[in-house]
Amino acid sequence: MSKAFTKETDSDGDDDDDVGLPALPQGTRNYMTPAGYQALRHELLTLLDDERPKVVEVVSWAAKNGDRSENGDYLYGKKRLREIDRRIRFLTKRLDIAEVADPSLHHGNDQVFFGATVTYANERGEERTVTIKGVDESDSSQGEISWIAPIARALLKARVGDEVQLMTPGGLERIEVIDVQYPKGSAG
Repeated sequence: MSKAFTKETDSDGDDDDDVGLPALPQGTRNYMTPAGYQALRHELLTLLDDERPKVVEVVSWAAKNGDRSENGDYLYGKKRLREIDRRIRFLTKRLDIAEVADPSLHHGNDQVFFGATVTYANERGEERTVTIKGVDESDSSQGEISWIAPIARALLKARVGDEVQLMTPGGLERIEVIDVQYPKGSAG
């Protein structure tokens, strides 16, 4: 096949979303807390207003220095520019479908909804506390889980004292909801 009919790309998967993040279930909204939305929005604006213009300036300067094939500033700058543009596209798509859900609206409620901090115990009496957050904002090292995680799906709509069933790789497990907490609102 002639090279004229092949697609050339600067990098593999240049148009893909961020590969490391889980996909949202088909047809669902991108639920996130107000803080999570603000964090993603801040990252997008920082990329657009600060980081991208600086990299464009470096690439422009490097392009004026002659042979681009051996110019490290040019090559690495172009690569970084592609990474920034990919992240900007990803953030823009995610923010466009974002649905901000304020967990403080449920403060005082004992039922599990998005944004709840839930303490539960398994059949062995081991307790664990998790906070249900959005796909793009959850951090498992901080005890946060995505609302699409199996444990979150099992806990949603349960109340304090309820037993729910969770399918694990080891088989069916019963867990009991011990406590449900929500952050206080700014007025509360």
